[in-house]
Amino acid sequence: MTTPSPLGPTAGRVEDVRRIAVLRANALGDFIFVLPALDALRAAYPAAEIVLLGAPWHAKLWRDRPGPVDRVLVVPPAPGIRAPEPGEPESSIDDFLAAATGFDLAVQIHGGGANSNPLISRLGARVTVGLRAEDAPPLDRWLRYVYYQHEVIRYLEVVGLVGAPATTITPTLAVTDADRAEAAQVLGPADRPRVALHPGASDTRRRWPAERFAEVARELHGDGYEVLVTGTPAEQEVVDRVVAAAGVPVRPQVGTLSLGGLAGCYADCALVISNDTGPLHLAAAVGAPTVGIFWVGNLINTANPLRGRHRPICSWTVHCPVCGVDCTPGIYPHRPGDGECPHQDSFVTDVPVAEVREAARELLTPQ
Repeated sequence: MTTPSPLGPTAGRVEDVRRIAVLRANALGDFIFVLPALDALRAAYPAAEIVLLGAPWHAKLWRDRPGPVDRVLVVPPAPGIRAPEPGEPESSIDDFLAAATGFDLAVQIHGGGANSNPLISRLGARVTVGLRAEDAPPLDRWLRYVYYQHEVIRYLEVVGLVGAPATTITPTLAVTDADRAEAAQVLGPADRPRVALHPGASDTRRRWPAERFAEVARELHGDGYEVLVTGTPAEQEVVDRVVAAAGVPVRPQVGTLSLGGLAGCYADCALVISNDTGPLHLAAAVGAPTVGIFWVGNLINTANPLRGRHRPICSWTVHCPVCGVDCTPGIYPHRPGDGECPHQDSFVTDVPVAEVREAARELLTPQ
């Protein structure tokens, strides 16, 4: 039996579900995209315990935070599942599986399934559901993994296969009093409205030039805003370049805030300007207006669809700026050169400062 949904019909609910395992053990932005799917599961199975199979950072983020996840069970590092975090003790998948029992429903929203579907199947749940690429084994209920699809919609379609229709398409993460208190302790009181810039990204191809972030910082400072420049310790160098090139007082924040503290910081910002990376999507999820700088392929898959508070700025570059290889993935898997380009030069350098500045000022101007 099917039921109506904003995304089309959904399959029937699974009966007598007391515990649900959801595999999503990758990075921050990836996790933000599954929040609407988790909300849908919570609405469809209000009495069930929802257990996120995630990484250690998920457990820290979700501690004492309201939302659809009841508990985080840390899945061990494994190929195609997740990499170990620095200093993380060794653990085995076999030991994890011996303890991860009693699930009625297991949901794979972690990727195409080549590595994750076998793990989900080994949980022994009564019903398994998830994504399936060509090289992945099937689950009880599955949806074909197609690369070009918005991530939020992809995972909502998966949970729709077990009778969980969408309740929202907008990822939302609760900001706690502890998040705000940490941000206030680190940043102090604001004497001017704050804007945060995030010039890093783990994939250097998604990085807008630091000097252009600096130009935006300089103009926003001139407009009367306090400018923060956020980054992870691995992004110290690019943050330093922005600070040096800005030529005006800006406040670098590298490693000063936990992830919860960063959520509290962004929630009180008038605007966050960032490359397409986890902090951009975190900012949107905690209610901050955003200007995001995207490569066109990632714009399709990850840009916030709302325009009242969000402005994605797009680069249309698809060929490597060094060797000219077409780097659009997924739709033509056997095309020569796909995935073979070794270069990591930015694909978003053609995004003009004027477009970012105009979008920022539009969002900062009261309507």
